[in-house]
Formats: sequence, structure tokens, C-alpha cells
Amino acid sequence: MTETTAQSNPSRSTTRGRRPRDSALTKEAILRAATFEFCHNGLGGARVEAIAQRAKANMRLLYAYFGDKNGLYIAVLEDVYTEIRAAEQRLKLDDLEPIAAMSELIDFTFTFFGQHQNYIALINTENLQRGRNMRKSRKIADLTLPLVASIESILRRGVAAGLFRSDVDPIQLYVSITAMSYFHVSNRYTLSAMFDKDLGDSDWLARRREHAQDMILTWLTAAAGERKHKSAGSKATARLGKPSR
Repeated sequence: MTETTAQSNPSRSTTRGRRPRDSALTKEAILRAATFEFCHNGLGGARVEAIAQRAKANMRLLYAYFGDKNGLYIAVLEDVYTEIRAAEQRLKLDDLEPIAAMSELIDFTFTFFGQHQNYIALINTENLQRGRNMRKSRKIADLTLPLVASIESILRRGVAAGLFRSDVDPIQLYVSITAMSYFHVSNRYTLSAMFDKDLGDSDWLARRREHAQDMILTWLTAAAGERKHKSAGSKATARLGKPSR
């Protein structure tokens, strides 16, 4: 082997070793730039040229990695939901007592949406699209399975310990947790104007967090029979209050 060959081989090896890393970094930069564009401008308003410029990436590479604008948009959705689901798994809810686990999930969901308000814009955009892009992603559906399984496990343990009611649907419960954590953020400005109160104020948010915990946990720990009795009583009262015809 000549000296020239010895010097050239490490160089070629280094270049080959850098390419996967450079490719991953470029993809990551494109995803971050695309997340910004889609969150701020929606699917229709985002421009692929602006995304490439923000990512300092070649347009040819962008299309090679993600196919087209819709492919990039789906990749952003998958990336966002991967982040949410990964953060939920780091909570290790199965290691906590049932009430503590549920309280932790509520608190995490509340905090996450408060700290990632740009994601709310993205989710609202996909709702305007009637979820048709998310339906194209098997990954997002697969990511959701461990969350549902974890909630089911918490509920089973809570029922076995005599802490939780036994008639709870895990998806209904999670939708309620999300609603309590999401709505005041997504509708912050209209609600603030309506009630002449800043829903972004830290004191208001602290009380809202306590309210979310109380609403979910009080319902979750109520006996099913007690709830049905109260519901029947409320309906009877409502009927008695109606004027006769």
C-alpha cells in the first residue's frame, strides 16, 4: 500500500461515515423548519421553498426525503405525536399508584399543551382537514396503542384497589383529560375577550390546573351508583321544573 493510498482511504471512509449523520441532521432540520411553517401558516399557506430556506437545505434533498409537501406534512404530524407519546411513556405511570398515576397524566397533558401552543395550531389545521392526513399514517395509530393500554392498566389497578369506578371507558377518559388541558389554550383569546379575563395569566392557569384535577379525579373516584342516582334526580327535577302545556 502506498503512502498516498493510505492517506486517501481514511478520507473516503470518513466521508462515508459522515453521510448518514449528515442525512439525519438534514432531515431533522427540515422537520423543524416544516413544523414552524405548518404551525404558523397552515397546510395551505406553508411554502416548501420557505421550509428549505429555513432549514438551509437543498430542495432536491427535501423532495428526496419526504416526497412532496403532503408527505412532509404527514412526517411533521408523526414527529409531533412521537414526541408527545414518548414524553408520556417517560412518566412510567405503571410504577405509580393508580390515583397518583392518573393525576400525573392529567398534569402532564395540561402542562404539555400549555408549553407547546404551536402544536395546537398544527392539530387545529389537521382538524380542518378532517384528519385525512393522519389517517394515512399507520405510525400515529400505532403510537396511540401504548397510551390506551397504559390508561387501561391504571383503571384496572384502581378498580382492583377499590379506588376507581368500574364503568370507565379509557378513550372517553383521555378525551376528557385532553379537553380540560387543551380548550382554554386553543380558545384563549376569544374566551379572554368574552370574559374580560386573561386566560394566559399564571394565577388563572394554576386554578385551572386544580380544576382539571378535581373534575377528572372526583368523577373517576365516584361510585357508579351514586352518579346514576344523582343523574336520575337531576332529570326528575328538570321535568318538574318544566311548565305544563
